[in-house]
Amino acid sequence: MDLRTERLLLRSFRRSDIPQIVRLAGAREVAVTTLRIPHPYTENDADYFLSTFETECRRGSAAVFAVTLNEGVELCGAVGLHIESAYARAELGFWIGVPYWGRGYATEAARAVMKYGFESLKLHRIYASHFKDNLASKRVLLKLAMRYEGCARHHIQKWGRFIDLENYGLLAEEYRP
Repeated sequence: MDLRTERLLLRSFRRSDIPQIVRLAGAREVAVTTLRIPHPYTENDADYFLSTFETECRRGSAAVFAVTLNEGVELCGAVGLHIESAYARAELGFWIGVPYWGRGYATEAARAVMKYGFESLKLHRIYASHFKDNLASKRVLLKLAMRYEGCARHHIQKWGRFIDLENYGLLAEEYRP
């Protein structure tokens, strides 16, 4: 299933996206702000990413989309939900390639996925977190009207250092399309 916004087409990933995924997700600037993107990033990493999410999407435990421009041709990032159906909740995650930063694509894509989560999947809660020093992701979550829920101090470790996670959430009754 595809989701459309004013400027974007959110679609399923394809194997032909692998070179673009490697180029965009492989940038150190992207990897340093995300928990699950290694650096350097290889074709094997991209293949694993696609295989994992294909399986999770089939199971209903994820809804992951390629964020694209030009009717699905130009990949600029990824956005998705990790769904916990038993609790009617999902974690929102996203990344955008460096050449596409500062254009509002993350907010636009995440807004469409949140709408899908609340309206189509009938989720009760969507939550997200960002590394404490990732101010761009903080701005995205605030633009989505997510509420700050606190800091998980030294919650994760990346590249040998412990990092605080800032946590946000939104309930279905608070959601405004």
